[in-house]
Order: sequence, then structure tokens, then C-alpha cells
Amino acid sequence: MSIDFNSLLLSFIPLFVAIDVLGVVPLFLSLTDGFEPPERSKLVTEATLTALAVSLLFLFGGRLIFSFLGITENDFRVGGGIVLLVLSVVDLIFSHEKQRNPDSSVGIVPIGIPLIIGPAALTTILILVDNYGYGVAIISLIANLAIVWIVFRNSKYVFKVLGKGGARVFSKVASLFLAAIAVMMIRVGLTGMMTVR
Repeated sequence: MSIDFNSLLLSFIPLFVAIDVLGVVPLFLSLTDGFEPPERSKLVTEATLTALAVSLLFLFGGRLIFSFLGITENDFRVGGGIVLLVLSVVDLIFSHEKQRNPDSSVGIVPIGIPLIIGPAALTTILILVDNYGYGVAIISLIANLAIVWIVFRNSKYVFKVLGKGGARVFSKVASLFLAAIAVMMIRVGLTGMMTVR
């Protein structure tokens, strides 16, 4: 199985946009405020590994879920595209912090799920498997989670460079691209449905 750079890039970008790691940095800092550096480092590793485990489970079990529910790939493209579109529009209209506000307790669940891997990212992962195959999707997932780990480990420096306004602007631009990707998914799904019929 050959994996070309173009496919990797085309699969990496939508997942990077869906995860929106730089947009989550301010919330991550507020959740881990008061943590000692060793505790924060351990938390970042645990959260990233949790996100990876959930993503792989969803990635490999997605087709089985399709079969059980009687869902076609085009159905999921349209449904997933609508979900992504709604999430991106909500993120554009309302504040990022309110939309992703977790429980007050800090742990693997609020940071790993849903801050790192939320509904948008899980939907994107299944679409990537369908479009590019398991190999490309897994490489894109691991590359994105590696970036998440690096950014969170150095989150204070990233936030200093971006600033609060910069992080918010990045988040809004990412949401705009996510909306465009969602429209593309809906278009491809509807085209596939009409072709089958």
C-alpha cells in the first residue's frame, strides 16, 4: 500500500482544524492552573493517550457500527457534514470557552475527551478512513496528537506568543475552514447518493 504526501496532507488538515489545538490552549491553561510542571506533564501525556485510544477504537469500530445500524458511507458523509457544520457555526457565533466548557474537575475525561478529541474530530476521523484508508488516517491522527502533546507541554509559551486575542482569532479561522470542509462532505455525500440511485 503506497501512501503519497498529497493524501497525507489532505487528511492531516481537516483533522488539525477539527481538533483546533491552538484554540483550546487558553482553556487548557485555565484547567491546569496551579498544577506543578511534573503534574501538568503527566496530565498532558495521559490525556493524549486517552484521546488516541478513543480515536483508534472509533476508527476501527466505525464500519461495524455502520453495518449494525444499516448506515451507508454517503449517509455518514451527509450526517457527519451536518454535525461539523453545526459545530463550526456555533463556534463562530458563540465564544469558544462557553462552547467547550467542561466540568470543574480536571482530569483525563475533560481534557482528553472532549477537548482534544470531540465530536468534530471523531466524525472527521471516520470520513478520513472512508476517503483515504486506514493507513493515512492513522498517520494523520498520530501526527495531530503529537502536535497536541507538544503544544500542551509548551502551552504557556504558545499562549505568550499568540496572546488571548491571537488564540481566539486562530480558533475562529479554524472554525470557518471546518464549515467549508463540512459543506464539501455534504456535497460529496449527496452526489454519491444520486449516483447510486
